[in-house]
Formats: sequence, structure tokens, C-alpha cells
Amino acid sequence: MTVPAKAPWPSLRLGVNIDHVATIRNARGGGHPSPLRAARIAAQAGADGITAHLREDRRHISDDDIMALGREIELPLNLEMAATEEMLGIALRHKPHAACIVPEKRRELTTEGGLDVAGGGGRLGDFTRRLVGAGIRVSLFIDPDPIQIEAAAAMGVPVVELHTGAYCDAGHGRGEAELARIRTGAALAAEAGLECHAGHGLSFDTVGAIAAIRQIEELNIGHFLMGEAIFSGLDSAIKRMRALMDKARAELSGQMSA
Repeated sequence: MTVPAKAPWPSLRLGVNIDHVATIRNARGGGHPSPLRAARIAAQAGADGITAHLREDRRHISDDDIMALGREIELPLNLEMAATEEMLGIALRHKPHAACIVPEKRRELTTEGGLDVAGGGGRLGDFTRRLVGAGIRVSLFIDPDPIQIEAAAAMGVPVVELHTGAYCDAGHGRGEAELARIRTGAALAAEAGLECHAGHGLSFDTVGAIAAIRQIEELNIGHFLMGEAIFSGLDSAIKRMRALMDKARAELSGQMSA
């Protein structure tokens, strides 16, 4: 029997962030719309995982949401969290599939940049070791900066997630430079033995170029999908994003096979 050759690029997973379903719910109180229902729709539409950010101020996702998601959904749960003792306790109690450590400022509207892993010292290393020791896949949300990637590799975490916000927000003439930074960062991460993910600000217009970076194995997308869901429905928005990702990957496959 002939064994098919392994593709020289990994498959690309889609993690759907459901934070802003909770944002809408919290604007009025009560239980509608339900983040759990959104997670189930995402699973049916082709998501490979669910991401939820439990913030210190609980501005969207709540502790009860994390409990319900962990109990009710079959997809892997990726818990975004700050490196605090409170969040560590929650993660160790609920044991999500993954924990992505992100910087968090109380006054920010959204995550404004990557972690300073290089300046994090031993405290961040001890924090991540406790999560890894509990069997949780740990990732660090960082800018595509060689210094930060090197520091993440030295810390021994298995995964980095590259911040794509600067690329997605780039004005005329700056997009290619920011995209080149992400390409270089992804290659450096892979060379260092890190699994490479990416996310923040990705849309239908920007996802293709990121999905075509062969070292990237997972994209986490939320705010844009929830905004599009208002107009086309969540199922439709996720399916279109999935199709754009798959198209970019198929084109990469063709280029590498040529």
C-alpha cells in the first residue's frame, strides 16, 4: 500500500472567540444572547475550537460562561487570561484545553499589543510552568518580534500566538511591511520548535494573507465575526471565514507542489 506523502505545511485550525456575544448580553442583563449557543453554532459551522477571554473586570465572559463552555461543548476551549493568581486558580480549577496568556489593562477597549515576555522575568515562567504541569496547552500572545519569540522559546511554552493587529490596522503603504514581520516571526517560531498561532483584528479582507503563511497552524478570530453575524448570521460569517482560510491554504498547497 502506498502511503501518501505528508504535506510540507500543517492544516489550519479556526478558533472562534465568542466574547462579544457576552458583551451584547451584558449590555441589558439576563441570558440572551447566549455564548454557549454561539459556541454550538460555531462548532456546526466549522470552527475547530472556542476561545473566551475571562477579564479581570468581567466585562463580557463570566465565570459561569467558562464553567458552561467547559461542561457543554465538545470543541477544545481556549481560555484567554492575564497572568494573575486569580486567573491561574480559575484555569487550574476548570482545566481548559488551552490557556493563552495575554496582557491586560483595565482601561483598554481590547488587547492593545503582545506580552513583554523578554521582560517578564521568572514570574511569568513560573506561571506558565504551573499551567503546563496541569496538562493545559499554554500559549503566549506576543508581537512578531524576534526578541519576544526567542524569550518564549527559552521559557519552554509549546505555543505562541502572533498579534496581527498592526497588520490589520495598517494604512496605505504599511501593510506589506507588517505582513513581512508576521511571516518572519512565524518562521522564527517554527525554527525554535514552537507551534505558531495568530490573531487579532482579522477580517474577510485580511485573513487570506495570514492563512497563507505555512508555519501558522491556528487563527483565533472573534470581534469581526460577531459584527458580521449582525448582518448575515453567525453560521454564514464563520463558514465564509472558513472558506477564505481553506482557499488560501489550497493555493499554498498548489504553490508548494508546483
